[in-house]
Amino acid sequence: MIDLQGVRIGFAMTGSFCTFQHAFAQAEYLVSCGAVLLPIMSYHAAQISTRFGDAKDQLARLEQIAGRKVICTIEDAEPIGPMQLTDVMAVVPCTSNTASKLALSITDTPVTMAVKSHLRSGKPVVLAIASNDALAGSAKHMGMLANLKNYYFVPLRQDDADKKPTSLVADFERTADTIAAALEGRQYQPVIA
Repeated sequence: MIDLQGVRIGFAMTGSFCTFQHAFAQAEYLVSCGAVLLPIMSYHAAQISTRFGDAKDQLARLEQIAGRKVICTIEDAEPIGPMQLTDVMAVVPCTSNTASKLALSITDTPVTMAVKSHLRSGKPVVLAIASNDALAGSAKHMGMLANLKNYYFVPLRQDDADKKPTSLVADFERTADTIAAALEGRQYQPVIA
């Protein structure tokens, strides 16, 4: 088990609903490693019910894991950086939509504001990508992020190369490893599994 005792992790979820169970499992694991989670959800993650679960239940689950209310608005996410609330920000899962916004400095959701606010102190951001578009239109934005200081990727793999040839998904079980490496200023390897 990785020692994350007392590490304050902004745990942000975006709308890759089919990966929420993996994200919740990682949130639980991080807490078991001693981390303190500051939960954040994008508007879509917090408000849209899908075949993968009811929005209210998903919100309640993250609150139960973190032991505190989920940040669901831009105005509540803005103080994260100025108040030094996080040591590392993890976006788990991170859609290509969110990754593209981050690459272009677009701040229009609670998650993008949380990341922007957190970055003002030069602290690491870990992205667990889950996208059907990662090797298509969004590839250039992921490349931009890979070349920016303070961004780190949870290792990626194609989840179904035959049926979804442009899709990439993080190896969610490497989230804690990636966070630990990012806190040391290094990218966990290999990035492509």
